[in-house]
Amino acid sequence: MHRPRRLRRSPTLRNLVRETKLSPHDFVLPLFVSEKIDNRRPIASMPGVFQLSIQAIVDEAQRARDVGLQAILLFGIPEKKDEQASGAYAENGVVQKALRAIKRKCPEIVAITDVCLCEYMSHGHCGVTRIDGDHFHVLNDETVDLLVKTALSHAQAGADMVAPSDMMDGRIGAIREALDADGFDQTGILSYAAKFASVFYGPFRDAAESPPQFGDRRSYQMDCANADEALREVALDIEEGADIVMVKPALPYIDILWRVRERFGKPTAAYHVSGEYAMIKAAAEKGIVDERATVLEIMTSLKRAGADIIITYWARELAEWTRN
Repeated sequence: MHRPRRLRRSPTLRNLVRETKLSPHDFVLPLFVSEKIDNRRPIASMPGVFQLSIQAIVDEAQRARDVGLQAILLFGIPEKKDEQASGAYAENGVVQKALRAIKRKCPEIVAITDVCLCEYMSHGHCGVTRIDGDHFHVLNDETVDLLVKTALSHAQAGADMVAPSDMMDGRIGAIREALDADGFDQTGILSYAAKFASVFYGPFRDAAESPPQFGDRRSYQMDCANADEALREVALDIEEGADIVMVKPALPYIDILWRVRERFGKPTAAYHVSGEYAMIKAAAEKGIVDERATVLEIMTSLKRAGADIIITYWARELAEWTRN
């Protein structure tokens, strides 16, 4: 009796019919630029990741380009913080200076900038706050005004795309309108459209020096239990003019990633965040998992679930692994 054979028996044939394939073009490298240092500073909770000076981040951008990456995502750490996040939209702010330096040396790399206020606020929240007794409120409209100023300043400094990560209502529409009015109609918007209040952000807050000084961010980031709400948030951002929508974090919300890609058919990104990175690094260090095999399996699963773009701290390594 004839029995069907599976192609998995042959490595050559397995590769021929593989449904999901990774390439360097799938990945975006996050980078932290700081006004406080002269070269680079290791981030203890994220082995292999550094805060970088202006010159060092230019070198990193060149390295990213040379291994085949198309894009980087910039986060800024200012020398000083205040309650109006003035460093976020200053003409000579840390991200603005980094953008100009990167574009002089690597004009072809796509420079995406995080547009949020938490790194620049003295209290570490993503917006303007008001405290009433034991309670605090993030003021949506006042925050959106500052986010618009920040996005414009990044576009003026050379950003190819801005990435609002604050989760304020109406910020995508306000930023799109302001960019268009100022002649930056070709500057894209990558929206953190479904950003959940997650425990997996801890190492990032060390890296960006932005832990909240009081309260938490659950009043403006999404509840981890809500899926339908995520779809409504994404729909609003698309309606307001987002070019790419993002789900963050990645693996715990892979169901959301799939639903967003299937529902809207819009270019979709996933952010494999700092806590996910740190856990795998720790497991690999203890010999529990093989780092390369684990990372490749995770990234394949994210692309299979619908991610057109994956933001990951392994972007450089992945570019080399997938190219080879």
